[in-house]
Amino acid sequence: MSADVSLGAARPSVGVHDLLIVGAGFAGMYMLHRARGLGLDATVLEAGDDVGGTWYWNRYPGARCDIESFEYSYAFDEALQQEWVWTERYAPQAEILRYAQHVADRFGLRRDIRFRTRVVSAHYDAAAQRWNVGTEAGDTLQARWVVMATGCLSAARVPELPGAADFRGRQLHTGRWPHEPVSFAGQRVGVIGTGSSGIQAIPVIAREAAQLVVFQRTPGYSLPAFNRPLPREALDEVKRDYPALRKRARESMAGVAGYPVPTRSAFDVDEAERDRIYETHWRAGRTSIGRSFTDLLTDAEANRTAADFVRAKIRASVADPGLAETLLPRHAIATKRVCLDSGYYETYNRDNVRLVDLRRTPIERLTPDGIRIAGEDIALDAIVYATGYDAMTGALLAMDIRGRDGLALREAWQAGPRTQLGLMTAGFPNLFFVTGPGSPSVLSNVIVCIEQHVDWIAGLLRALRSRGAGVVEPTLEAQDAWVAHVNALAARTLYMDADSWYLGANVPGKPRVFMPYVGGVGPYRRLCDQIAADGYPGFRFSAAGAPTELSADPSAVPPAVPPAVPPAVP
Repeated sequence: MSADVSLGAARPSVGVHDLLIVGAGFAGMYMLHRARGLGLDATVLEAGDDVGGTWYWNRYPGARCDIESFEYSYAFDEALQQEWVWTERYAPQAEILRYAQHVADRFGLRRDIRFRTRVVSAHYDAAAQRWNVGTEAGDTLQARWVVMATGCLSAARVPELPGAADFRGRQLHTGRWPHEPVSFAGQRVGVIGTGSSGIQAIPVIAREAAQLVVFQRTPGYSLPAFNRPLPREALDEVKRDYPALRKRARESMAGVAGYPVPTRSAFDVDEAERDRIYETHWRAGRTSIGRSFTDLLTDAEANRTAADFVRAKIRASVADPGLAETLLPRHAIATKRVCLDSGYYETYNRDNVRLVDLRRTPIERLTPDGIRIAGEDIALDAIVYATGYDAMTGALLAMDIRGRDGLALREAWQAGPRTQLGLMTAGFPNLFFVTGPGSPSVLSNVIVCIEQHVDWIAGLLRALRSRGAGVVEPTLEAQDAWVAHVNALAARTLYMDADSWYLGANVPGKPRVFMPYVGGVGPYRRLCDQIAADGYPGFRFSAAGAPTELSADPSAVPPAVPPAVPPAVP
């Protein structure tokens, strides 16, 4: 980024940096790249021993992206996007990890990444205007600014089941999968959970294991991916159109150029036409069915037409009618994550696969030899937890983060996360979140949001230098206005009726607050751009090295209410 002016002064001594970045996934790597362009001394702290974030940790069987690979990629460098060759429509984990490693090598990022370094604390020193960041190894690093690039789905959640310590077989979590190959050949395997990772892993494990028992609490909607090799000529055609494709993605609701833009209500057409449209989305191999019509996420009756269509498809895929009914989701479609699969429902037609409905027969305990349900002992050699994550806030609150006057982030977010634009929280100066709660993040193609957030943070750091400032934080008034806006938009949708991880419903005791921003990627970007163009109203700036306030504008830009239709869940 040669156009960026240098923000760095003389190089700090060892352990003191301009910027510390926590996490070396796609967000952390791009933040490091932009920080270098700003002339900053920046270091990334990463718990793993390589880059990749989600795609470093999630190596379970069948793991792959559910955004088409040529869209689930960086757009910031034209040469990068032209030179990389994707081999499948939906890239598998190993290929995405290779892509992340290629980016790290191509831009020489590794020299500023400290691997095997887990951050456990971050405390703000107001007098020094610095953050003291502590690691699990006992080291302390200092920085003026800290960017949390910890990921929305990185804090793996393992349910606390009685007897877990007694089980003699192997226990694995999809989000913390071993790096060495895992063989289930000839084994009796139990999979607990049927969310995205479970839906991807179950068909693969079923083909290898002697017996597979799936423990399902809440069924979800999944559509066929129709994954296939990506011919070079098709990829070349995409690359020729990349500028227009990236522009459509940035301006879209879900950050996906390939998703259609609905213009009609579900009731503007008759049933036959409606089903024809749903069939088109089904055969497209995308999760875009929730964007078929303008009112699917705001009108329960309209939503039911799409949900019934998918439920009919599930019934047609499963030979046993009773089993099919157990697999049918009952919540409104797209109010929880819609998944893509490769033969998920058909897997239940196999003789070696059994489904256990945990709502009828809950797990009583793990035994040395398996799992006990309703008095029945199910013998297992291995248990796979596909139980998801403490989403969006889990990785942040696992650290002891303390801001001004020792305020703990856990205390500030006691009733749910509170941010300005999902980027910062009042009382925590110079601390930034990438795709944090209050931003589109998990309701979108997250790489589009990552690049927008990192670019916006980089612009704010430039604004700091131009003002002669060293400290920035949002005002409480602006933050309260944004939180109210986020909540008001969510309240207009069916999202609030579902017990989803968007609401934190999968974590006992977690405040039930809808965490992502439903207003859409394009409208959100325009709001952020307007705030920057107006000189960052709603943010308070302080001079470097001075406790007195340099400038402040307590007013927030009143957000223009985006369209009533929120984006579909990718």
